[in-house]
Amino acid sequence: MTDDHRSAPPAPSAAAFPAAPTQAAVLAGGQGSRLRPYTDDRPKPMVEIPGTGVPIIGHQLAWLAAEGVTDAVVSCGHLAGVLQEWLAGARLPLRVTTVVEEEPLGRGGGLKYAARHLPHPEGAWYATNGDVWTRFSLREMAAFHAERDAVATLALARPRIPWGVVETNEFGQVLDFIEAPPSPYPVNAGVYVFSAEFAALLPDLGDHERTTFPRLARERRLAGYPLPQGAYWRAIDTAKDLSEAARELAEQKAV
Repeated sequence: MTDDHRSAPPAPSAAAFPAAPTQAAVLAGGQGSRLRPYTDDRPKPMVEIPGTGVPIIGHQLAWLAAEGVTDAVVSCGHLAGVLQEWLAGARLPLRVTTVVEEEPLGRGGGLKYAARHLPHPEGAWYATNGDVWTRFSLREMAAFHAERDAVATLALARPRIPWGVVETNEFGQVLDFIEAPPSPYPVNAGVYVFSAEFAALLPDLGDHERTTFPRLARERRLAGYPLPQGAYWRAIDTAKDLSEAARELAEQKAV
């Protein structure tokens, strides 16, 4: 099932990176059980960031459009009608098509299903998880992807550890207490650049992170793009993430 919501696309603004994709897929089919009660009557991407009056997916679509994307395919599932109704009434800065998974396909299957509806199947494309709120240059990530001749590139973030950590020396003496430091290990940020051939490698059902990504990694065709220092990134998984996002937004406005 598909539903097409159209408004005038923005003027082209990717002249500096002419090879950057102009199409994207957004995975928006999850139930968001850890965000209840916010997700009792809406899908996770429709939860509003406090203080903005805009759902997560609204922020995502605005960001994609600002990065030169003119067409987005949103893969829906849980309470899809709520998301489609909002898209139908919103003033969108790009063309948006929704596809509905009649049965859960998993993240890999959802991506493959969405990819079938991209307007330019012969071209590269972006993808993003529907619960990510971030801002960085997708054009620079696309250039990184092209330079490495990768089939797929994933953005890498270093989220802050939610606990304070203790620094010690070789004698076991405590040197310092560090509150919520960045993780020493990068994590998958849920934002991707894919070459056209990637769609055919996705499973029809299941998780590409357990199948397609490990295969590409073994073949050295998977790249990781570290988010630039200072880039904003947050995955909205819990009510605490919502309150933290609102606090960070207020701090940004105060600067």
